[in-house]
Amino acid sequence: MSKKIVVVTGSPRRNGNSFAMTEAFIRAAEEKGHSVTRFDAAFRKLGGCRACETCFSRGRACSFDDDFNAIAPAILEADALVFTTPVYWYSYPAQIKAVIDRVYSFVIGGKDIAGKECALIACCEEDDVSVLDGVRLPFERTAVLNKWKVVGEVLVPGVLNPGDVEKTDGCARAAALADAI
Repeated sequence: MSKKIVVVTGSPRRNGNSFAMTEAFIRAAEEKGHSVTRFDAAFRKLGGCRACETCFSRGRACSFDDDFNAIAPAILEADALVFTTPVYWYSYPAQIKAVIDRVYSFVIGGKDIAGKECALIACCEEDDVSVLDGVRLPFERTAVLNKWKVVGEVLVPGVLNPGDVEKTDGCARAAALADAI
């Protein structure tokens, strides 16, 4: 069964390791017949949630007009969400964090986003896999809160320089994640 998948990336490095894994996932998902819409958060105009709680009151997800209003309809319609990101200072980069924080708009706006599948693809510089907890744990809690089904996580430590992920099984595991959706 073909699914609508939204991929949100967090890296500002187009030739970086998380982008390589993202592209491997997207290729595999499209080969399986899924429709994939990709949003590269680092190249969008996005601000953080302002907690005004006026979400969806003006005909769009956020009362403040930025690129989240282009991303929100795709999230609402998606069957599956995939977040791909490097770790910055033991957490999400600000760009993808802005998107994740603003998922709150669906809660305030009374929009049902429960039942979606979701997955995480992440990498970090350090060799210690626990460094990825700064993105893994918030991702898992976000899934629980929104009643999403986590179908997989690809967590790759020890990659810093562009191309380092090619020395790991990260791209292969990201591609295999398409089988879980």
